[in-house]
Amino acid sequence: MDQSNHLSGAEALVRMLQLHGVDHIFGLCGDTSLPWYDALRRLHHGMTHVLCRDERSAGYMADAYARVSGKVGVCEGPSGGGATYILPGLAEANESSIPVLAVTTDISVASRGRFTLTELDQEGLFRPVTKWNKVIDRASDLPRIVRAAFTQMTSGRPGAAHLGLPFDVQTGSVDEGEIWADRTLGRFPSRPVGPDPKAVAVAVELLTTARRPILICGGGVVIAGAEVELTALAERLGAPVATTISGRGSISDHHPLAVGVVGSNGGTVETRGIVQQADLVIFIGCRAGSVTTERWRFPAPRQCKILHIDVDPAVIGTNYPADGALVGDARLCLAALNAAYAGSAGDVATQDPIRKLISGAKTRKFESFGELARSDEAPIRPERLVAELQTVLPSDAIVVADAGTPCPYFSAYYIQADPGRKFITNRAHGALGYSLSASVGASFGRPGVKCVSVMGDGSFGFTVGELETVIRHKLPITFVVVSNATYGWIKAGQKTKYDSQYFSVDFGRSNHARIAEAYGIKSWSVDDPAALRGVLDAAVNYPGPSLVDVMVQPLHEARAPVSEWVA
Repeated sequence: MDQSNHLSGAEALVRMLQLHGVDHIFGLCGDTSLPWYDALRRLHHGMTHVLCRDERSAGYMADAYARVSGKVGVCEGPSGGGATYILPGLAEANESSIPVLAVTTDISVASRGRFTLTELDQEGLFRPVTKWNKVIDRASDLPRIVRAAFTQMTSGRPGAAHLGLPFDVQTGSVDEGEIWADRTLGRFPSRPVGPDPKAVAVAVELLTTARRPILICGGGVVIAGAEVELTALAERLGAPVATTISGRGSISDHHPLAVGVVGSNGGTVETRGIVQQADLVIFIGCRAGSVTTERWRFPAPRQCKILHIDVDPAVIGTNYPADGALVGDARLCLAALNAAYAGSAGDVATQDPIRKLISGAKTRKFESFGELARSDEAPIRPERLVAELQTVLPSDAIVVADAGTPCPYFSAYYIQADPGRKFITNRAHGALGYSLSASVGASFGRPGVKCVSVMGDGSFGFTVGELETVIRHKLPITFVVVSNATYGWIKAGQKTKYDSQYFSVDFGRSNHARIAEAYGIKSWSVDDPAALRGVLDAAVNYPGPSLVDVMVQPLHEARAPVSEWVA
């Protein structure tokens, strides 16, 4: 066969990623990846390969990279253990509607069923954690399948995809004429779809007759880039805007209609009260899940009318009966409502009562917070950590909060001045060990912007090895370790639900600053509340990677904004 107009499968994949606008690949090498790595080495493609220390980390890096860049995140790993390790990153991204492509290399098609080392059913393995998933059996099919993956990841409800790349597919022949792509599919959301005009008319009728509407925004608003349209509609309605944790950044926290986070994780009794007074709840890019609604109690079923806006029609009507439904991209749906709704924008006088209600709720919320944030008691109160970090961070900083202590505290009390994706936490599955790795992806995705990773000491133990990746790439990330030698979320649950009968939740205290120093990270330890701000300021302004190990009150002793722990 004439090979002059042909590429190997590995070369074809490099070119297809390049044509879709990929510029970073996060991954880890393995035996089955040798042709793929050789193609990445030889070809001039402009992509940066970031070698990680764990495939799980690669998935989390790709996830956060996608969230802050608006581009598809790409991670890769070898067969066997590499494929199993990369799964958590895809599960988180897919449930969070973030397009992450995982490429896992595999044994040859010809070697299947012969007890070949690392053989497993990759397509079956990845099916539950992806929107779209395919093991490529013939090299000639590779370009078509890659195009399908990008289409599926970025259109409709964005999500994760997986491509299995057998060894002999990597070395097989691909017609160079098949190497083409629609570059717009490398960003998301691609090919957005607007709402049915009849559904818009129904929605406008609901808005017109409502006296106390509230907008509750999930991650779909920020994903769609609908912040301007959301604020415009809220001001037309004079309606409060609450968010889920993933919806943070839908509106500026300084806006007089911004309520903050609602729900059982990061919500407070004050923000709950705003939801309870509503006669119309407008869910936007939000699945109305158990955390947002405190297990479907706020709003209570039939308490009020529901208008649900989501790109995924299967979401609507699942947890609440919808009196109106708009299926489509959040930005286009909100733009359609703004165009059709007859209310006048900017009539602040008629909004005074609701603005006073919101202002009063926020004042009470932050008075309670401020009392503890000013405490000089040791161990350092989590509230003080949030307040002091808020003081020293630039307004455009990206905060990546891990599960456990960081999530509820930063969700509830960290103030984001400007809308957009500046706060990241893994709320789909809440796995420990996300923040450190995700901050690497965020740093690559938005270079030049300060990135801070806040994690518990339990999470630190999951991903400490990636500090070597940080040093190797000289990433100026600041890591803050909430150190209290316990799996705090579970211990707090044992306190409230099992009468303080603690079991297997405490571990030995580590010197995280010394560990980080061994990797070459500039580090501090702090246990004195009076010294905290100065140390954080030094760490944030240090020109390279830095870490602060903070001795913090454990969750089971704290007054965390988690409704199930509040009497």
